[in-house]
Amino acid sequence: MDVPQPLTPDTRRMQDTPRPENGAARRTQPLIRSAGIRFALSYGVVFVLAAFVLAFSLWHSTADVLQQQVQSSIHDDVTLLAEHDQLGGAQSVAAALRERLANQENADGIYLLVDAAGDRVAGNLDQWPVGLTQMDTWYQLPVHRRGEASVALLRAMQLPTGEKLLVGRDVRALIGLRDTLRDAMIGAASLIVVLGLLSTLLIRALFRGVVRDISATTRAIAQGDLSRRVPRTGKGDEFDELAGLINDMLDRISRLMDGVRQVSNAIAHDLRTPITRARARLEDAAAHARSPEAVQNAIERATQDLDGIVRVFEALLRIAEIEAGARRAAFFTVDLSPMLRDMDELYHAVAEERGLHLQTNITAQLPVFGDRELVQQAVANLLDNALKFSPSGAVIRLSAVLDESMVEISVADRGPGIAEPDRTRATERFFRAETARNTEGSGLGLALVAAVAQLHNGTLELLDNSPGLCAVLRIPAQPAAA
Repeated sequence: MDVPQPLTPDTRRMQDTPRPENGAARRTQPLIRSAGIRFALSYGVVFVLAAFVLAFSLWHSTADVLQQQVQSSIHDDVTLLAEHDQLGGAQSVAAALRERLANQENADGIYLLVDAAGDRVAGNLDQWPVGLTQMDTWYQLPVHRRGEASVALLRAMQLPTGEKLLVGRDVRALIGLRDTLRDAMIGAASLIVVLGLLSTLLIRALFRGVVRDISATTRAIAQGDLSRRVPRTGKGDEFDELAGLINDMLDRISRLMDGVRQVSNAIAHDLRTPITRARARLEDAAAHARSPEAVQNAIERATQDLDGIVRVFEALLRIAEIEAGARRAAFFTVDLSPMLRDMDELYHAVAEERGLHLQTNITAQLPVFGDRELVQQAVANLLDNALKFSPSGAVIRLSAVLDESMVEISVADRGPGIAEPDRTRATERFFRAETARNTEGSGLGLALVAAVAQLHNGTLELLDNSPGLCAVLRIPAQPAAA
């Protein structure tokens, strides 16, 4: 006898982990649990009901038209015979009946004229039909016409002189046509059911094909194969659109994971140096410092290194906060022109200290709906980069203009610039181009600018300034109030 083993965390995790379904497992599931089956059955039922209603309507309307034609013919005949009665009495009616019976074109006509005692005066019926008791009422009864059994649609009327007149039509052909139409409708209904089932199976196969591709892709991704994508048929239909959306989502997830991996590696590399340097200075002070001043200097230099690390993490948190959209609650309509003029005055002095020249062109009115502090931080980052990479005596240009529906802020320098292959990655966190490896910084400045642009539904474009870099920040302008 097998003894049940206790569940360890590993075995419990293995039992809780969903396993890919094989064919046998899928066959054991009730078919009704399949979304494809339910969808296809719903379509099949609607298709069958719609087709059945259409066929029944055609059959019913055709039978009604034929019935109405026969009734109209009988009604016209009754009206004419009533006129004969008014003109010549029962004898005129009897003569008209004999004339009708002699006409071969009126082979389906059924007539009977009886006197007040019920005796036959004229007509082609052997006797008054059993069950026909009311005048001016439609009846469909079995009759005997000249000894032959038949089925007739009948209508009787009472003549003023006491006689009773019966007019009808043999409807065996009409009944046969109805039966033919009924049989045809039954056959059509059977064909409709078969077509409905075939359509159900076809739709189920299409549905399962799409879902199977999506399931296989997501299962492979869940098992670690992040390169898998949902295949597209190329037909341009809704399934292709769905596959495209899923693939775009997977591409974005892959890029985000790559970004997280790169950020982790960058943090490990960029922060290891200042941390190691701070630790070495403190260890050196502890081992060799001979005076309180030497210890204090070592502590201050280590504190500066640690402050740089804190600034990096603050920048990362700020970028994360911006990308999460948490700052949208602080949005309001603001004119960027005064803020940019203040920055012009501040950076003019900084540029002069470094032997650089700052030229500005700022439009008087630059209304936007956004966060003034974040836009100021983004422009400051662009100006800091321009000052950092520009050689002595170079000209830096700051321009802010209203271009149609966008506020366009550009900062152009004459530094080494960014190579075209690196521009697509320049806004990634901690990315440093080869020309910037030996300069101070953490590689977060342009990442923050790009996050601010995205938060404001704007864009950041990096262009070649020949030589140098031209960074263009575009933010939607706020329309003037009416």
